[in-house]
This record gives sequence, C-alpha cells and structure tokens, in this order.
Amino acid sequence: MTGYEKRAAVIGTVFVDCKGFADGPYAPTGRNLGSIRFVHGGVGRNVAENMARMGIPTTFVSSVDDSALGREVIERLNDASVDTRYVGQAERNGMGMWLAILDERGDLAGSISQMPDLRTMECIVAERGGEIVGESSHVLLELDLNASLSAAVLELAKLHGKPVYGLPGNMDVVLEKPELLSRLACFICNHIEAERLIGQPLMELTPERQRDILGAFAKSLSLPMIVVTMGAQGCVYWSADGEFGHQPAFPVQVKDSSGAGDAFFSGTVMGLMHGLKLQDAVVCGAKVAGWTIESPENNCRTLGRRLAEDDIVNRLLPVRFRLEWAERV
Repeated sequence: MTGYEKRAAVIGTVFVDCKGFADGPYAPTGRNLGSIRFVHGGVGRNVAENMARMGIPTTFVSSVDDSALGREVIERLNDASVDTRYVGQAERNGMGMWLAILDERGDLAGSISQMPDLRTMECIVAERGGEIVGESSHVLLELDLNASLSAAVLELAKLHGKPVYGLPGNMDVVLEKPELLSRLACFICNHIEAERLIGQPLMELTPERQRDILGAFAKSLSLPMIVVTMGAQGCVYWSADGEFGHQPAFPVQVKDSSGAGDAFFSGTVMGLMHGLKLQDAVVCGAKVAGWTIESPENNCRTLGRRLAEDDIVNRLLPVRFRLEWAERV
C-alpha cells in the first residue's frame, strides 16, 4: 500500500508440505486412494504471505535450502510482494518438510515433520535483527523456534518499542518458557495448545468459566490479550481492557483445514494493526481462516479481493484501507 505507515516483520519457519487427500473414508491402517500435492507451508511463511496479500508491507525472516523447492518458495513469496531479503540459505536438507494426510472431510488425520535447521535464522537475527525490527511497526513471531532465538527477538522488540504478536508452532518453547508470553501484545493458539498450557479443557467449560480461566492465566503473565481458536466452534477471546466473548466460525466448504490457524492469526493481527478492538479483530481472523479453509493450499491467493468485497470486514476497517483494497482488485 502506497504511503502505508505500518510494516510487519514476520519471524518464523518455512516448510514444504507433502499432502495426501483421501477420496473416500480414510482408513489409517489401509491403502487409500486420493491425490498428492506439494504445498508451501510453515507457520511463519503462511503468515508472511497472508499479511502481504492483505496489503500490509511485510518483511520475512527465515531460511530455505538451495533446492528447487526452496527456490519455488522464494518465488511465490516475491509474487505476493513479501520482502525476502532476510530469508537466508540453509544447508542442503535444512528446510522444514511436513508429510500430512487429510481425510475425506479435509481434516488432518496424521503427520510427520522434519524440523528446519535454525542456525541460519539465528545468524540473521544476531547480525541484522535490530535493523529488521527497527524498520517494522509490528513483529509477528512464531514462538517455537528455540528459546534463545525467540528471546532474542522479544528483547529486540522491547528495545525498539515494537508490539509482538505470538503464535506457537509445536509448543516446545512455550511449554518450557511460558514467561516469554509476558512480552507479547497478544497470544493466539488453538484449544489443544491452550489445554496443554493452561491445564483446562476450554471447549468443555461454560463461558463464565472460560472467562475466569483465561483471565487468570493472562493476568498471571501480564498478557494483555489472548485468543483461543476452537475449530468449527469459532474462538474465545479475552483482553485486559475488559473484552471477553465468543466469535463463531463462518460457514465454509472445507477443502483443507491446515493453515487455518495461521490464517486466523494473520487476519486478527491485521485487524489489531488497523486499530480494531479485539472483538472486531477476531471477526477479521474468522473471515480469513474461512477463506483459507476453502482453498486447497495453506493460503488463499485471492485474499485481497475477498477482503475488498466482504461487507462485514469493510464495515469494521477504516475507509482508507477499504479504498486501497478496492484499488488492488
């Protein structure tokens, strides 16, 4: 967006996903007919593409290897207008890979991950992190890189006075160092991750109990905002400003539910960056997640057009951003 004063710095991983889609009822121990495709993924990569497709200038900090797949990742990010200057080159086989099986409903039935080599990212943050964070207005951090890397990014954000929005990857770092959450402006996770972290099955509780438990947890860490997604049941949110509520999911035709959490995070953070209250920002998150679920990929390539044409989103966001989206379509 021309003249746009905000810029997102996204720090996170790249994965290349190998996805198998079952044509009929999935049999975990049997042979299943279906289709197989390679899809660009990774929490950080998904978020970076989403933010750029929503018109927010976005810098991505990550690494890929020098394989054909790695080069394809960079090309697609560049096509989406992501700034990839800080995507370094990892050693061969140093890029993340994810093998996933989707059942006939498009839901994840099983997966195996090959974790990326984070040494390249560590060097980039150590050498250029101050420059990257300093040039950005908001930092979007995949927390489960490793404890030292996440801590380094959070310290740089504190030094430069930039808000950080965090989401987990595999929960390893968050469970080991929950105190890192105290450095965030907002933490967004799903109900399974929240149960591991908080120790309470939020989906089984009354709204009053959800409010009390989320509030107590957030206050214990001085966390201003927390959002927990609950799949088809939408999300529950809490803020230190007194906001609490439930945002239903919008009806969609599910093609692939993977990437939905990253999309919800992206849409919610986009709303917060535009100055929306949390209760309105999660509406944007639910919209972006729904459009992504309807895509066979981890991102919705027509995200900018969908935003520009959506009456609900357009009623929430400032006029000048609506006009700029319209110009991009």
